Amino acid sequence: MIRVRQVLIDIDNDTKEELITKVAHKLRVSKKDIKKILINKKSLDARKKPILYFVYEVDVEVSKEDKILKTVKKDVIKTPNTNYIFPTGGSINQQKHIVIVGSGPAGLFAGYMLVSDGYDVTIIERGEKIEDRIKTVDKFWKTNKLNLESNIQFGEGGAGTFSDGKLNTLVKDKEGRMRKVFETFVSFGASDDILYMNKPHIGTDILRTVIINMRNKMIDMGVNFRYSTKLTDLVVKDNCITGIEVNNNEIIETNDVVLALGHSARDTFQMLLNNKVDITAKPFAVGIRIMHPQEMINKSQYGISNHKNLESASYKLTYKAPSGRGVYSFCMCPGGYVVNASSEKNRLVVNGMSYHKRDSGVANSAIVVTVNSNDFGNTPMDAINYQRKLESIAYDKGKALIPIQLYKDFKDNKVSTNFGKFNPMIKGKYSFANINEILPKYICESIVQGIEYFGTKIEGFNREDAIIAGIETRTSSPIRINRNEKFNSNIKGLYPCGEGAGYSGGITTSAMDGIKVAEAIAFKYNNKDIT
Repeated sequence: MIRVRQVLIDIDNDTKEELITKVAHKLRVSKKDIKKILINKKSLDARKKPILYFVYEVDVEVSKEDKILKTVKKDVIKTPNTNYIFPTGGSINQQKHIVIVGSGPAGLFAGYMLVSDGYDVTIIERGEKIEDRIKTVDKFWKTNKLNLESNIQFGEGGAGTFSDGKLNTLVKDKEGRMRKVFETFVSFGASDDILYMNKPHIGTDILRTVIINMRNKMIDMGVNFRYSTKLTDLVVKDNCITGIEVNNNEIIETNDVVLALGHSARDTFQMLLNNKVDITAKPFAVGIRIMHPQEMINKSQYGISNHKNLESASYKLTYKAPSGRGVYSFCMCPGGYVVNASSEKNRLVVNGMSYHKRDSGVANSAIVVTVNSNDFGNTPMDAINYQRKLESIAYDKGKALIPIQLYKDFKDNKVSTNFGKFNPMIKGKYSFANINEILPKYICESIVQGIEYFGTKIEGFNREDAIIAGIETRTSSPIRINRNEKFNSNIKGLYPCGEGAGYSGGITTSAMDGIKVAEAIAFKYNNKDIT
Protein backbone atom coordinates (compact mmCIF):
# COMPACT_ATOMS: atom_id res chain seq x y z
CA MET A 1 0.00 0.00 0.00
CA ILE A 2 0.95 3.65 -0.44
CA ARG A 3 0.86 6.19 2.39
CA VAL A 4 -0.45 9.61 1.38
CA ARG A 5 0.10 12.54 3.71
CA GLN A 6 -1.30 16.06 4.04
CA VAL A 7 -4.74 15.45 2.54
CA LEU A 8 -6.77 18.53 3.51
CA ILE A 9 -10.58 18.49 3.70
CA ASP A 10 -12.84 21.34 4.76
CA ILE A 11 -14.74 20.40 7.93
CA ASP A 12 -18.04 21.15 6.17
CA ASN A 13 -17.32 18.51 3.54
CA ASP A 14 -15.77 15.73 5.63
CA THR A 15 -17.01 12.62 3.79
CA LYS A 16 -15.41 9.43 2.56
CA GLU A 17 -16.25 10.41 -1.03
CA GLU A 18 -14.42 13.72 -0.65
CA LEU A 19 -11.43 11.93 0.89
CA ILE A 20 -11.22 9.53 -2.06
CA THR A 21 -11.50 12.45 -4.48
CA LYS A 22 -8.67 14.36 -2.79
CA VAL A 23 -6.42 11.29 -2.59
CA ALA A 24 -6.99 10.43 -6.24
CA HIS A 25 -6.10 14.00 -7.21
CA LYS A 26 -2.93 13.87 -5.14
CA LEU A 27 -1.88 10.55 -6.70
CA ARG A 28 -2.88 11.73 -10.19
CA VAL A 29 -5.13 8.71 -10.74
CA SER A 30 -8.82 8.11 -11.32
CA LYS A 31 -11.02 7.41 -8.29
CA LYS A 32 -11.85 4.00 -9.77
CA ASP A 33 -8.15 3.08 -9.53
CA ILE A 34 -8.34 3.28 -5.73
CA LYS A 35 -9.19 -0.20 -4.44
CA LYS A 36 -8.95 0.42 -0.70
CA ILE A 37 -8.32 3.33 1.63
CA LEU A 38 -7.49 3.21 5.34
CA ILE A 39 -7.13 6.24 7.59
CA ASN A 40 -3.81 6.26 9.46
CA LYS A 41 -4.03 9.72 11.06
CA LYS A 42 -6.59 12.50 11.31
CA SER A 43 -6.03 15.87 12.93
CA LEU A 44 -7.51 19.36 12.84
CA ASP A 45 -5.74 22.34 11.31
CA ALA A 46 -7.07 25.40 13.17
CA ARG A 47 -4.24 27.81 12.40
CA LYS A 48 -6.54 30.02 10.32
CA LYS A 49 -9.64 29.64 12.52
CA PRO A 50 -12.55 29.87 11.93
CA ILE A 51 -11.45 28.39 8.58
CA LEU A 52 -10.84 24.79 9.64
CA TYR A 53 -9.52 21.73 7.84
CA PHE A 54 -9.09 18.10 8.73
CA VAL A 55 -5.65 16.80 7.78
CA TYR A 56 -5.59 13.14 6.80
CA GLU A 57 -2.80 10.62 6.39
CA VAL A 58 -4.11 7.53 4.62
CA ASP A 59 -2.90 4.18 3.34
CA VAL A 60 -4.13 3.41 -0.16
CA GLU A 61 -4.27 0.26 -2.22
CA VAL A 62 -4.14 1.44 -5.80
CA SER A 63 -3.25 0.15 -9.25
CA LYS A 64 0.35 0.56 -10.40
CA GLU A 65 1.74 1.44 -6.97
CA ASP A 66 5.39 1.24 -8.05
CA LYS A 67 4.81 3.66 -10.91
CA ILE A 68 3.05 6.13 -8.62
CA LEU A 69 5.88 5.98 -6.08
CA LYS A 70 8.34 6.86 -8.84
CA THR A 71 6.32 9.72 -10.33
CA VAL A 72 4.61 11.28 -7.29
CA LYS A 73 7.19 12.35 -4.75
CA LYS A 74 5.45 14.90 -2.54
CA ASP A 75 3.68 13.50 0.54
CA VAL A 76 3.70 9.93 -0.82
CA ILE A 77 5.72 6.98 0.52
CA LYS A 78 5.53 3.20 0.70
CA THR A 79 3.43 2.22 3.71
CA PRO A 80 5.83 1.05 6.44
CA ASN A 81 5.30 -2.20 8.32
CA THR A 82 4.43 -1.31 11.93
CA ASN A 83 2.99 -4.60 13.14
CA TYR A 84 3.89 -5.44 16.74
CA ILE A 85 5.44 -8.84 17.41
CA PHE A 86 5.76 -10.20 20.94
CA PRO A 87 9.45 -11.16 21.09
CA THR A 88 9.62 -14.69 22.47
CA GLY A 89 10.76 -17.30 20.02
CA GLY A 90 9.06 -20.09 21.93
CA SER A 91 9.87 -21.48 25.37
CA ILE A 92 9.49 -24.79 27.15
CA ASN A 93 8.95 -22.87 30.40
CA GLN A 94 5.81 -21.02 29.43
CA GLN A 95 3.65 -22.70 32.08
CA LYS A 96 5.44 -20.62 34.72
CA HIS A 97 2.96 -19.03 37.14
CA ILE A 98 3.01 -15.23 36.91
CA VAL A 99 1.13 -13.15 39.50
CA ILE A 100 0.10 -9.62 38.55
CA VAL A 101 -0.90 -7.16 41.26
CA GLY A 102 -3.45 -4.68 39.91
CA SER A 103 -5.93 -4.79 37.04
CA GLY A 104 -5.40 -1.32 35.61
CA PRO A 105 -4.05 -0.89 32.06
CA ALA A 106 -0.52 -1.96 33.02
CA GLY A 107 -1.66 -5.13 34.76
CA LEU A 108 -4.26 -6.05 32.16
CA PHE A 109 -1.88 -5.70 29.23
CA ALA A 110 0.95 -7.50 31.00
CA GLY A 111 -1.49 -10.34 31.70
CA TYR A 112 -2.97 -10.32 28.21
CA MET A 113 0.42 -10.58 26.51
CA LEU A 114 1.66 -13.31 28.86
CA VAL A 115 -1.43 -15.50 28.66
CA SER A 116 -1.41 -15.07 24.89
CA ASP A 117 2.10 -16.53 24.95
CA GLY A 118 1.09 -19.50 27.08
CA TYR A 119 1.95 -18.41 30.61
CA ASP A 120 -0.16 -19.26 33.66
CA VAL A 121 -1.42 -15.88 34.89
CA THR A 122 -3.20 -14.80 38.06
CA ILE A 123 -4.31 -11.18 38.44
CA ILE A 124 -5.18 -9.99 41.94
CA GLU A 125 -7.17 -6.79 42.50
CA ARG A 126 -7.91 -5.20 45.88
CA GLY A 127 -11.08 -3.59 44.53
CA GLU A 128 -14.19 -4.92 42.82
CA LYS A 129 -14.86 -5.92 39.24
CA ILE A 130 -16.21 -3.13 37.03
CA GLU A 131 -19.90 -3.98 37.36
CA ASP A 132 -19.79 -3.83 41.17
CA ARG A 133 -17.32 -0.98 41.30
CA ILE A 134 -19.61 1.30 39.27
CA LYS A 135 -22.38 0.77 41.81
CA THR A 136 -20.02 1.39 44.72
CA VAL A 137 -18.69 4.64 43.24
CA ASP A 138 -22.18 5.90 42.33
CA LYS A 139 -23.29 5.19 45.91
CA PHE A 140 -20.30 7.14 47.24
CA TRP A 141 -21.12 10.15 45.08
CA LYS A 142 -24.72 10.11 46.34
CA THR A 143 -24.15 9.31 50.03
CA ASN A 144 -20.51 10.32 50.65
CA LYS A 145 -19.90 6.89 52.23
CA LEU A 146 -16.48 5.75 51.02
CA ASN A 147 -15.41 2.16 50.38
CA LEU A 148 -11.70 2.17 51.22
CA GLU A 149 -10.89 -0.82 49.00
CA SER A 150 -13.08 -0.15 45.97
CA ASN A 151 -13.45 3.42 44.71
CA ILE A 152 -12.25 5.66 41.88
CA GLN A 153 -8.62 4.80 42.66
CA PHE A 154 -8.97 1.06 43.36
CA GLY A 155 -10.76 -1.58 41.32
CA GLU A 156 -10.80 -3.28 37.95
CA GLY A 157 -9.64 -1.00 35.16
CA GLY A 158 -7.67 1.28 37.47
CA ALA A 159 -8.18 4.99 38.11
CA GLY A 160 -8.44 5.66 34.37
CA THR A 161 -11.78 3.84 34.26
CA PHE A 162 -13.35 6.93 35.86
CA SER A 163 -11.60 9.51 33.71
CA ASP A 164 -11.88 10.95 30.22
CA GLY A 165 -10.26 7.87 28.73
CA LYS A 166 -7.65 9.94 26.92
CA LEU A 167 -5.17 7.87 24.92
CA ASN A 168 -2.86 10.50 23.41
CA THR A 169 0.78 10.45 24.45
CA LEU A 170 4.05 11.99 23.29
CA VAL A 171 5.93 8.69 23.59
CA LYS A 172 7.69 7.49 20.44
CA ASP A 173 6.48 4.06 19.30
CA LYS A 174 9.07 2.49 17.02
CA GLU A 175 8.26 -1.02 18.29
CA GLY A 176 4.50 -0.70 17.64
CA ARG A 177 3.38 -1.19 21.26
CA MET A 178 1.05 1.80 21.16
CA ARG A 179 -0.62 0.54 18.01
CA LYS A 180 -1.00 -2.85 19.68
CA VAL A 181 -2.74 -1.21 22.65
CA PHE A 182 -5.16 0.69 20.42
CA GLU A 183 -5.90 -2.34 18.23
CA THR A 184 -6.59 -4.37 21.35
CA PHE A 185 -9.00 -1.76 22.67
CA VAL A 186 -10.81 -1.71 19.32
CA SER A 187 -11.05 -5.50 19.30
CA PHE A 188 -12.83 -5.29 22.66
CA GLY A 189 -15.34 -2.61 21.72
CA ALA A 190 -13.67 0.80 21.41
CA SER A 191 -14.43 2.92 18.35
CA ASP A 192 -11.90 2.37 15.56
CA ASP A 193 -11.33 6.12 15.31
CA ILE A 194 -8.83 5.81 18.19
CA LEU A 195 -6.52 4.18 15.63
CA TYR A 196 -6.12 7.42 13.72
CA MET A 197 -7.41 10.45 15.64
CA ASN A 198 -4.71 12.88 16.69
CA LYS A 199 -6.17 13.11 20.19
CA PRO A 200 -7.89 9.76 20.71
CA HIS A 201 -10.17 9.16 23.66
CA ILE A 202 -12.56 6.38 24.65
CA GLY A 203 -14.67 7.99 27.36
CA THR A 204 -15.33 6.46 30.75
CA ASP A 205 -18.58 4.81 29.63
CA ILE A 206 -17.08 2.99 26.63
CA LEU A 207 -13.88 2.14 28.48
CA ARG A 208 -15.84 0.20 31.10
CA THR A 209 -17.32 -2.06 28.42
CA VAL A 210 -13.91 -2.52 26.81
CA ILE A 211 -12.40 -3.62 30.12
CA ILE A 212 -15.23 -6.11 30.78
CA ASN A 213 -14.83 -7.62 27.30
CA MET A 214 -11.07 -7.83 27.71
CA ARG A 215 -11.41 -9.52 31.11
CA ASN A 216 -13.90 -12.07 29.81
CA LYS A 217 -11.61 -12.96 26.91
CA MET A 218 -8.66 -13.33 29.27
CA ILE A 219 -10.69 -15.64 31.51
CA ASP A 220 -11.49 -17.77 28.44
CA MET A 221 -7.74 -17.89 27.77
CA GLY A 222 -7.04 -19.13 31.29
CA VAL A 223 -6.33 -16.04 33.42
CA ASN A 224 -7.45 -16.33 37.05
CA PHE A 225 -8.90 -12.99 38.22
CA ARG A 226 -9.23 -12.54 41.97
CA TYR A 227 -11.08 -9.46 43.23
CA SER A 228 -11.17 -8.10 46.78
CA THR A 229 -7.71 -9.63 47.05
CA LYS A 230 -5.12 -7.27 48.51
CA LEU A 231 -1.35 -7.71 48.47
CA THR A 232 -0.34 -7.56 52.14
CA ASP A 233 3.23 -8.94 52.15
CA LEU A 234 6.04 -10.39 50.08
CA VAL A 235 7.60 -13.83 50.56
CA VAL A 236 11.32 -13.50 49.83
CA LYS A 237 14.15 -16.01 50.06
CA ASP A 238 17.79 -15.21 49.21
CA ASN A 239 16.61 -11.88 47.75
CA CYS A 240 14.28 -13.66 45.33
CA ILE A 241 10.48 -13.66 45.28
CA THR A 242 8.98 -17.02 46.17
CA GLY A 243 5.42 -15.86 46.78
CA ILE A 244 3.09 -13.19 48.07
CA GLU A 245 0.70 -12.88 50.98
CA VAL A 246 -2.82 -11.67 50.25
CA ASN A 247 -5.51 -10.47 52.65
CA ASN A 248 -3.11 -11.16 55.57
CA ASN A 249 -4.00 -14.86 55.55
CA GLU A 250 -3.06 -16.63 52.30
CA ILE A 251 0.19 -17.36 50.46
CA ILE A 252 0.29 -17.55 46.66
CA GLU A 253 3.47 -19.21 45.40
CA THR A 254 5.25 -17.65 42.43
CA ASN A 255 8.71 -16.58 41.29
CA ASP A 256 7.43 -13.65 39.22
CA VAL A 257 5.33 -10.78 40.56
CA VAL A 258 4.34 -7.82 38.39
CA LEU A 259 3.66 -4.81 40.63
CA ALA A 260 1.13 -2.96 38.48
CA LEU A 261 -0.02 -0.74 41.34
CA GLY A 262 -1.96 2.48 41.02
CA HIS A 263 -0.45 5.77 42.18
CA SER A 264 -2.72 5.76 45.26
CA ALA A 265 -1.67 2.42 46.75
CA ARG A 266 -0.02 4.15 49.68
CA ASP A 267 -0.43 1.32 52.19
CA THR A 268 1.16 -1.07 49.70
CA PHE A 269 4.08 1.33 49.18
CA GLN A 270 4.65 1.28 52.95
CA MET A 271 4.60 -2.53 52.96
CA LEU A 272 7.18 -2.59 50.16
CA LEU A 273 9.41 -0.19 52.09
CA ASN A 274 9.12 -2.48 55.11
CA ASN A 275 10.42 -5.26 52.86
CA LYS A 276 13.36 -3.08 51.83
CA VAL A 277 12.23 -2.69 48.23
CA ASP A 278 14.23 0.12 46.63
CA ILE A 279 11.86 3.11 46.36
CA THR A 280 12.64 6.80 45.93
CA ALA A 281 10.52 9.93 46.07
CA LYS A 282 10.06 11.92 42.87
CA PRO A 283 8.60 15.32 41.95
CA PHE A 284 4.91 15.63 41.17
CA ALA A 285 2.31 18.41 41.04
CA VAL A 286 -0.67 19.60 43.07
CA GLY A 287 -3.41 22.16 42.50
CA ILE A 288 -7.07 22.55 41.68
CA ARG A 289 -9.68 21.78 38.99
CA ILE A 290 -11.08 24.70 37.01
CA MET A 291 -14.39 24.72 35.12
CA HIS A 292 -15.52 26.86 32.16
CA PRO A 293 -18.45 26.76 29.73
CA GLN A 294 -17.48 24.36 26.95
CA GLU A 295 -18.73 26.77 24.28
CA MET A 296 -16.17 29.31 25.49
CA ILE A 297 -13.36 26.81 25.02
CA ASN A 298 -14.72 25.81 21.59
CA LYS A 299 -14.86 29.44 20.49
CA SER A 300 -11.26 30.02 21.53
CA GLN A 301 -9.85 26.85 19.99
CA TYR A 302 -11.98 26.65 16.83
CA GLY A 303 -13.15 30.20 16.24
CA ILE A 304 -16.73 28.85 16.37
CA SER A 305 -18.83 27.66 19.30
CA ASN A 306 -20.19 24.46 17.79
CA HIS A 307 -20.04 22.35 14.63
CA LYS A 308 -21.56 18.96 13.89
CA ASN A 309 -18.21 17.59 12.72
CA LEU A 310 -16.18 18.87 15.66
CA GLU A 311 -15.80 17.38 19.12
CA SER A 312 -15.81 19.50 22.26
CA ALA A 313 -12.47 21.30 22.18
CA SER A 314 -9.57 20.59 24.51
CA TYR A 315 -6.53 22.62 25.49
CA LYS A 316 -3.04 22.18 26.90
CA LEU A 317 -1.46 25.09 28.72
CA THR A 318 1.91 25.64 30.39
CA TYR A 319 3.49 28.53 32.29
CA LYS A 320 6.65 29.15 34.30
CA ALA A 321 5.90 31.18 37.41
CA PRO A 322 8.31 33.88 38.68
CA SER A 323 9.26 31.44 41.45
CA GLY A 324 10.52 29.03 38.79
CA ARG A 325 7.72 26.54 39.40
CA GLY A 326 5.94 24.98 36.47
CA VAL A 327 2.20 25.58 36.22
CA TYR A 328 0.24 23.52 33.70
CA SER A 329 -3.12 22.09 32.75
CA PHE A 330 -3.50 18.39 33.35
CA CYS A 331 -6.07 15.75 32.39
CA MET A 332 -8.30 18.22 30.54
CA CYS A 333 -11.86 16.87 30.26
CA PRO A 334 -13.97 18.51 27.52
CA GLY A 335 -17.68 18.38 28.27
CA GLY A 336 -16.89 16.53 31.47
CA TYR A 337 -17.33 16.43 35.23
CA VAL A 338 -15.23 17.08 38.30
CA VAL A 339 -15.47 13.98 40.50
CA ASN A 340 -14.78 13.13 44.11
CA ALA A 341 -11.88 10.66 43.75
CA SER A 342 -11.08 10.06 47.42
CA SER A 343 -9.62 6.75 48.58
CA GLU A 344 -8.63 7.31 52.23
CA LYS A 345 -10.70 8.02 55.32
CA ASN A 346 -11.12 11.72 56.16
CA ARG A 347 -9.14 12.83 53.11
CA LEU A 348 -10.45 14.39 49.91
CA VAL A 349 -9.11 14.57 46.35
CA VAL A 350 -10.75 15.38 43.01
CA ASN A 351 -10.23 14.28 39.44
CA GLY A 352 -11.88 14.86 36.05
CA MET A 353 -14.09 12.53 34.00
CA SER A 354 -15.85 12.62 30.63
CA TYR A 355 -18.25 10.30 28.86
CA HIS A 356 -17.59 9.41 25.23
CA LYS A 357 -19.87 12.15 23.89
CA ARG A 358 -18.26 14.85 26.07
CA ASP A 359 -21.58 16.64 26.20
CA SER A 360 -21.97 17.98 29.77
CA GLY A 361 -21.55 21.54 28.49
CA VAL A 362 -18.77 22.32 30.98
CA ALA A 363 -15.03 21.88 30.41
CA ASN A 364 -12.71 21.13 33.30
CA SER A 365 -9.01 20.65 33.78
CA ALA A 366 -6.55 20.45 36.61
CA ILE A 367 -4.30 23.48 36.99
CA VAL A 368 -1.35 22.18 38.94
CA VAL A 369 1.98 23.41 40.27
CA THR A 370 5.17 21.39 40.48
CA VAL A 371 6.53 20.40 43.88
CA ASN A 372 9.75 18.60 44.80
CA SER A 373 11.87 17.43 47.72
CA ASN A 374 12.41 21.02 48.88
CA ASP A 375 8.67 21.12 49.59
CA PHE A 376 8.01 17.68 51.03
CA GLY A 377 11.32 16.06 52.07
CA ASN A 378 13.52 13.30 50.73
CA THR A 379 11.83 10.00 51.53
CA PRO A 380 8.96 8.27 49.73
CA MET A 381 6.71 8.59 52.76
CA ASP A 382 7.56 12.31 53.00
CA ALA A 383 6.10 12.76 49.52
CA ILE A 384 3.03 10.69 50.34
CA ASN A 385 2.47 12.45 53.66
CA TYR A 386 2.64 15.82 51.86
CA GLN A 387 -0.29 14.69 49.72
CA ARG A 388 -2.13 13.29 52.72
CA LYS A 389 -1.80 16.48 54.74
CA LEU A 390 -3.32 18.59 51.97
CA GLU A 391 -6.13 16.08 51.40
CA SER A 392 -6.94 16.07 55.12
CA ILE A 393 -7.22 19.86 55.14
CA ALA A 394 -9.43 19.73 52.04
CA TYR A 395 -11.71 17.25 53.78
CA ASP A 396 -11.98 19.47 56.86
CA LYS A 397 -12.45 22.79 55.04
CA GLY A 398 -15.02 21.27 52.68
CA LYS A 399 -16.85 19.66 55.60
CA ALA A 400 -16.21 16.23 54.02
CA LEU A 401 -17.46 17.53 50.64
CA ILE A 402 -15.67 18.83 47.53
CA PRO A 403 -14.59 22.43 48.33
CA ILE A 404 -15.48 24.82 45.50
CA GLN A 405 -15.04 28.55 44.93
CA LEU A 406 -15.40 31.15 42.19
CA TYR A 407 -12.07 32.22 40.73
CA LYS A 408 -12.69 35.86 41.70
CA ASP A 409 -13.24 34.87 45.31
CA PHE A 410 -10.17 32.64 45.23
CA LYS A 411 -8.13 35.70 44.23
CA ASP A 412 -9.87 37.81 46.89
CA ASN A 413 -9.30 35.14 49.56
CA LYS A 414 -12.95 34.76 50.53
CA VAL A 415 -15.65 32.09 50.49
CA SER A 416 -18.10 32.19 47.58
CA THR A 417 -21.85 32.31 48.18
CA ASN A 418 -23.25 31.69 44.69
CA PHE A 419 -22.34 30.79 41.11
CA GLY A 420 -22.06 33.13 38.15
CA LYS A 421 -23.34 32.61 34.60
CA PHE A 422 -22.97 28.82 34.65
CA ASN A 423 -23.22 26.00 37.16
CA PRO A 424 -20.63 23.32 37.92
CA MET A 425 -20.83 19.76 36.63
CA ILE A 426 -19.73 17.61 39.55
CA LYS A 427 -20.08 13.96 40.56
CA GLY A 428 -20.24 13.98 44.34
CA LYS A 429 -21.47 16.42 46.95
CA TYR A 430 -19.78 19.83 47.25
CA SER A 431 -19.72 22.93 49.45
CA PHE A 432 -18.36 26.47 49.19
CA ALA A 433 -14.98 26.88 50.91
CA ASN A 434 -11.85 29.02 50.69
CA ILE A 435 -9.24 26.94 48.88
CA ASN A 436 -6.55 29.41 49.99
CA GLU A 437 -6.92 27.78 53.40
CA ILE A 438 -6.16 24.34 51.95
CA LEU A 439 -3.18 24.75 49.63
CA PRO A 440 0.13 26.42 50.61
CA LYS A 441 0.51 30.07 49.73
CA TYR A 442 3.21 29.34 47.15
CA ILE A 443 0.85 26.98 45.32
CA CYS A 444 -2.09 29.42 45.37
CA GLU A 445 0.06 32.31 44.14
CA SER A 446 1.41 30.19 41.27
CA ILE A 447 -2.11 29.05 40.33
CA VAL A 448 -3.35 32.65 40.07
CA GLN A 449 -0.29 33.69 38.06
CA GLY A 450 -0.81 30.75 35.74
CA ILE A 451 -4.54 31.32 35.25
CA GLU A 452 -3.99 35.00 34.50
CA TYR A 453 -1.40 34.05 31.89
CA PHE A 454 -3.67 31.37 30.43
CA GLY A 455 -6.28 34.12 30.04
CA THR A 456 -4.00 35.64 27.39
CA LYS A 457 -4.08 32.33 25.48
CA ILE A 458 -7.76 31.43 25.87
CA GLU A 459 -10.10 34.40 26.14
CA GLY A 460 -12.13 34.13 29.32
CA PHE A 461 -9.94 31.54 31.01
CA ASN A 462 -9.47 33.94 33.92
CA ARG A 463 -13.12 35.02 34.02
CA GLU A 464 -14.39 35.89 37.47
CA ASP A 465 -17.07 33.19 37.54
CA ALA A 466 -14.80 30.32 36.53
CA ILE A 467 -15.36 27.63 39.16
CA ILE A 468 -12.46 25.98 40.93
CA ALA A 469 -12.64 22.78 42.96
CA GLY A 470 -10.10 21.32 45.31
CA ILE A 471 -7.89 19.58 45.48
CA GLU A 472 -5.90 17.72 42.83
CA THR A 473 -2.95 15.84 44.34
CA ARG A 474 -2.80 12.57 42.39
CA THR A 475 -1.39 13.90 39.11
CA SER A 476 1.27 11.19 39.11
CA SER A 477 2.89 8.78 41.50
CA PRO A 478 4.94 10.55 44.17
CA ILE A 479 7.37 7.62 44.22
CA ARG A 480 9.36 5.40 41.89
CA ILE A 481 9.95 1.70 42.57
CA ASN A 482 13.38 1.40 41.00
CA ARG A 483 14.08 -1.33 38.45
CA ASN A 484 17.11 -2.43 36.44
CA GLU A 485 17.59 -3.02 32.72
CA LYS A 486 15.79 -6.37 33.05
CA PHE A 487 12.82 -4.64 34.72
CA ASN A 488 13.54 -6.29 38.10
CA SER A 489 13.52 -4.34 41.35
CA ASN A 490 16.34 -4.97 43.82
CA ILE A 491 14.41 -8.15 44.70
CA LYS A 492 14.71 -10.63 41.85
CA GLY A 493 11.39 -11.60 40.30
CA LEU A 494 9.62 -8.41 41.44
CA TYR A 495 8.71 -6.28 38.40
CA PRO A 496 7.60 -2.68 39.11
CA CYS A 497 5.23 -1.62 36.35
CA GLY A 498 3.00 1.23 35.27
CA GLU A 499 1.92 4.50 36.82
CA GLY A 500 2.03 3.58 40.49
CA ALA A 501 5.61 2.37 40.11
CA GLY A 502 6.53 5.67 38.48
CA TYR A 503 7.04 4.56 34.88
CA SER A 504 4.00 5.91 33.07
CA GLY A 505 1.32 8.55 33.16
CA GLY A 506 -2.09 7.66 31.79
CA ILE A 507 -3.86 4.77 30.11
CA THR A 508 -1.73 4.33 27.00
CA THR A 509 1.74 4.59 28.54
CA SER A 510 0.65 2.33 31.40
CA ALA A 511 -0.58 -0.31 28.96
CA MET A 512 2.65 0.00 26.98
CA ASP A 513 4.70 -0.44 30.15
CA GLY A 514 2.68 -3.56 30.92
CA ILE A 515 3.69 -4.93 27.51
CA LYS A 516 7.35 -4.08 28.20
CA VAL A 517 7.32 -5.97 31.49
CA ALA A 518 5.63 -8.95 29.83
CA GLU A 519 8.41 -8.88 27.25
CA ALA A 520 11.02 -8.84 30.04
CA ILE A 521 9.51 -11.96 31.62
CA ALA A 522 9.39 -13.70 28.23
CA PHE A 523 13.02 -12.78 27.57
CA LYS A 524 13.95 -14.23 30.96
CA TYR A 525 12.41 -17.60 30.20
CA ASN A 526 13.81 -17.62 26.66
CA ASN A 527 17.33 -16.89 27.93
CA LYS A 528 17.55 -13.81 25.74
CA ASP A 529 18.81 -10.31 26.41
CA ILE A 530 16.39 -7.40 26.38
CA THR A 531 17.13 -5.13 23.46
